[in-house]
Amino acid sequence: MTEPHEGDIPDGLSAAELGMWQSFRNGTTYDLRTYDTTRNDPFAPQTWGPERSVGARTVARLLLDGPPARPGRVAALKLRGVRITGKLDLAGGRVSPYVELTGCRFEQEVVLPECHFTTLRLVGCALPRLEAARLHTEGDLHLPRCRIDRGIRLTDAQIGTDLLINQLSVGPDRHGRAIVGDGMAVAQDLQAEMIETLGELSLRGTKVGGSLSLRGSRLRAAEDRRALNAPQLTVERTLYMTEAWVSVDTGNQGTTPPYGVVYAPTPARGTRSQIFESKGGVRLDDGRFGDAVDLHKARFTMTRQEELSLRRIVTPELRFNAERPEEGRVVLNGAKVVTLIDLSTSWPGPGGLAMGGFVYENLVPYGHFPLSRRLEWVQAATPEYVPEPYERLATVMRSCGEDADAREVLLAKQRRRRETLPPAAKAWGYLQDWTVAYGYRPGRAAVWMAVLWAAGTVAFAQHAPPSMKGEEHPQWNPALYALDLLVPVINLGQDGYWRMEGAWQWAAAGLVLVGWVLATTVAAGASRMLRRG
Repeated sequence: MTEPHEGDIPDGLSAAELGMWQSFRNGTTYDLRTYDTTRNDPFAPQTWGPERSVGARTVARLLLDGPPARPGRVAALKLRGVRITGKLDLAGGRVSPYVELTGCRFEQEVVLPECHFTTLRLVGCALPRLEAARLHTEGDLHLPRCRIDRGIRLTDAQIGTDLLINQLSVGPDRHGRAIVGDGMAVAQDLQAEMIETLGELSLRGTKVGGSLSLRGSRLRAAEDRRALNAPQLTVERTLYMTEAWVSVDTGNQGTTPPYGVVYAPTPARGTRSQIFESKGGVRLDDGRFGDAVDLHKARFTMTRQEELSLRRIVTPELRFNAERPEEGRVVLNGAKVVTLIDLSTSWPGPGGLAMGGFVYENLVPYGHFPLSRRLEWVQAATPEYVPEPYERLATVMRSCGEDADAREVLLAKQRRRRETLPPAAKAWGYLQDWTVAYGYRPGRAAVWMAVLWAAGTVAFAQHAPPSMKGEEHPQWNPALYALDLLVPVINLGQDGYWRMEGAWQWAAAGLVLVGWVLATTVAAGASRMLRRG
């Protein structure tokens, strides 16, 4: 092939390449699709002949050092239904023209490391592999509806605006990873809705300037890999791992990039819900999310050893209303959340939840979430007694004005603690629980005082004790005497004038001791109520 002069056509071009060359200069779409729609599917097994084929070297030449546009036109590479033969290698190059390939088929991998683009759009294309480490785009990178058999590498890529990969289907590389975007930076949104991965989606240290949407996606882990591995992920707005609404007839969303994605909170007519599914472990440790982490109706399928790990994440809102995992663990150790929105049936049972150091300030149940279920939630996170989750829950409930519920939580904490004590202390704990509920139900202490007062009154009515000071004594009153013994500090004019002997002396001493304990309990409860007021 001889070197062309400006505007000249190089020698040796095939008819298909010649048409592509002219379309590039005009900035028009070069469409090689046939009237037989079954032969236009790039994923179908049918072969495309030379009449629909262009060489990767010619494509590279156009992009890196192509001819100038015709007067009044903008040079651009726009292909439809074209087969690219050979390896398209643009490593380290700078591509100025706009690039949009739709329904095309690449015979070999596409190599784009350290390549600079303005905007790159591959829509519904078939690729063996995309190698694009340290790729840089000034605008969007679009890969919607593409099928890539051996993975995508976008390590340390810099995307100037949006990364849109909706309905992408990706297989694993030789290391079991489908998409590797470690250290990637996306200036605006990363839309990965309804993607299907067979292999790990790795986003370690990725930064997203807008939202990260995985609505309706299906992630499948390869052996010894996680389905999603994204520690230290930073999302300025919201991470969505929720459902998407798709057409009942086609299984597609209403619109797909490059023309945008429409998401409606309510289903449109003729659509169905496709939930987010993950088979394998999910790791979001040390993530920072500016608005929320949304797990609405998400399904996490894990083995017993795998985890949905949210260790040390920081977010204003965590919406945990996913399906309950049958196996595996949900780990929230060290996470900091302002508002926890959750569903009682979403949390795993005992042994499936860890919340050490989990800090949240507000609880907003999604549906009915009674206190008994909330206590089961804390118990599931503490197979061995740990006071901190109970104290955190009580603090949050008290700050919301639920003082009675806060006392119930602290009472449950004491009962869990009692099971760790030696037999003697455990017996004393049962006595405190039965009599005064560890002081968290002061009304019970008042009832006991009333019962003991009545019993003391009836008992002392059967006995007329002698005076200790001769004629200097008030009139004997069994009710006042029993009350004088039960209520400490206050003198009702009966105690100290009568001599109790034998069993009556022991009965009086018992009332004094019990009175001090019960009165202290009532006073403590009243003090808490006054402080709250």
